[in-house]
Amino acid sequence: MKLNSTTCPRAARVSRARLCLALLLAVHGPLALAADHAAERDALMATARQERDAGHRVDALAHCQAVLERWPGDREAQALNVALLTELGASTRAGELAASLQPGLSMAERNRLGADRVAEEIRWADGEPADPFHPYVEADKSVEDARRVADDPQLPSDLRRRAGFDLLVALSRAGRPDEAVARYDALHAQGVSLPPYVERAAADALLAKRRPAEAAALYEDSIAKDPGPYDPSESEPRIGLMYAYLESGQTQKAFRTIDELASKETPWIRVPGSALPIQNPRKLDADLNAAAVRDYVDMHADAYARLEPLHREAPANAQLRSELGMTELARGWPRRALDDFDIALTLDPREAGAYVGKANASRVLDDYAPVDAYLAAARSLAERSPRVDRAQASWDRERGWQFDVEAERGKGSSPDFGDRDGSTQATIASPLIDNHWRVIALGRYSTADLPEGNVRRSRAGVGIRAYTRGLEAYVQALPSTDRYVGKTAIEAGFDWSLSDRWAWSADYSTAGDDTPLRAQFYGISAKTLDTTVTWRVSELTQARLGLSRDDFSDGNRRTGWLASIVRRMHTSPNLALDGGVELGGSMNTRTDRPYFNPRRDWSYALTGRLENVLGQFYERSVTQRIDAAVGQYAERGYATGWMASLRYGQIVQTGPGFHVGWGIGWHNQPYDGRREHRVVLDLTLHWGE
Repeated sequence: MKLNSTTCPRAARVSRARLCLALLLAVHGPLALAADHAAERDALMATARQERDAGHRVDALAHCQAVLERWPGDREAQALNVALLTELGASTRAGELAASLQPGLSMAERNRLGADRVAEEIRWADGEPADPFHPYVEADKSVEDARRVADDPQLPSDLRRRAGFDLLVALSRAGRPDEAVARYDALHAQGVSLPPYVERAAADALLAKRRPAEAAALYEDSIAKDPGPYDPSESEPRIGLMYAYLESGQTQKAFRTIDELASKETPWIRVPGSALPIQNPRKLDADLNAAAVRDYVDMHADAYARLEPLHREAPANAQLRSELGMTELARGWPRRALDDFDIALTLDPREAGAYVGKANASRVLDDYAPVDAYLAAARSLAERSPRVDRAQASWDRERGWQFDVEAERGKGSSPDFGDRDGSTQATIASPLIDNHWRVIALGRYSTADLPEGNVRRSRAGVGIRAYTRGLEAYVQALPSTDRYVGKTAIEAGFDWSLSDRWAWSADYSTAGDDTPLRAQFYGISAKTLDTTVTWRVSELTQARLGLSRDDFSDGNRRTGWLASIVRRMHTSPNLALDGGVELGGSMNTRTDRPYFNPRRDWSYALTGRLENVLGQFYERSVTQRIDAAVGQYAERGYATGWMASLRYGQIVQTGPGFHVGWGIGWHNQPYDGRREHRVVLDLTLHWGE
């Protein structure tokens, strides 16, 4: 009997296996494909979040929108899309998309999104304005939006606190430091701990309000909490810290801070997606400010040496050109500075600093007519800039009233000055008239106790000063008010800046004030002419040659000359040491006169000058100066002898446009073979600019 097998034939088994496989694929295939799609979506979202965390918001937005193209209803991608658009400044579009989210945002989410939108609005308002002639529109709007959120009683306290922080930042960035500092002071009084980004903004405002020590402490704390690197939209706080140190008198700390920052930053950085590196803007900022801090403490040559190579590397950088012009102006090159300011404005017509520089250079050249226009242009671009405010205030002082007093009192045995002598000159000048003229009134008074008796010389009168580009001229009449000479002095002169290196000046008087007082006692006056040519390379080197001619009313003719060269020997912060050589001589046609008038004499001296700032707080400062000279004096018919002089003085500036000075000096040299000396106390006062 044949048994029937329960096992299917092979062919049947193969067909059934294929059927099972097909069923398995039919059931599990879509699940596997869905798993692959989910993994791809998760990878795109993870990449988007990573790019956002790295600050690459545009790249993050591209990944997010790639998700939405394939999965339009993805709620998480939609929410991230709204957040990224908010951070990129597209707040209107972000609001539209947020309103269409399904399910809609909760109240807490809407409030947080609104706060985020305001925070990003503040960040974007710190960039280039849409209208450069109305630069604070966006910033002021961000202030009002932040204030609205901060003052909304319906919001949770944490959001209001955050919005209050953002409001302080917005006020500081909008150039409204008064309000920003008021909010900071209130928070500080409450003992509120500020996040680093708020501390930086508060420090900026404190620095603008001239509270540098407090600003430095805030900068230091913010850097300790958040040492960087910082978002490209934020400024480097170490630059602010450098200025806080500088303005609080910590010059060496300022140097170390900015020099360390400049050395740390690399000149070039790589940008994702670009094969070539680009210039690092933070490196340029650090280098620019390292030069600026040296300019601030009168190290102009060092500042120029830093800016010149930067300018060669980036000749099309408008800010760099403008700063180079400022340094050239400080070095005594106003025409070269004007050229660089013009180039800066050609490169970027919005460079407000270049307009300020043009105004300052024009003032140096006595070219007053365009100053108002330059400052108006600067104000239209940077209305709330302290730099523009200071330039305007300085100009207002310069074109206003000017008042000067110079006085000295001497004691000694000089043949021309007697045992005691003194002189005083007071000048008052009217405000500028039509940008070219001033009316002046002046008075002079001199006295001496001679062996023959007391003598004085007094004059008072009026005059006119005229100004045009590179030239200042004057003419004045000073009638005599004493009984000795009784002659009106008609005086005229000019000071002509021929170029940035050459200058020529001359002064003429029909009754010169340089006439010895002993001659005045005997009723003798002199017509005097003095002229000087100056060659000035920079603040480091200067040479002068002066010639003089005095025609005395008693028939004597005196001719004199004086040559000097001065060279900077050492420069450090707020300190300069100069050394030089001075040569001179004179000749008189008559020697039998009652005043000192050798037939011929000549002299030479080695000179030195030390000048440094003892203390400074913005416009208030105390500066000391020491002058010394030692050499030889020779007079025909007498033995050659040594001569020396020494003077110590100070200038105290108590505020903008006002300073007083004092000095005490000693001089010793032979006259007609007899050694004589003189001690002098001098005083000065200036009010104006």
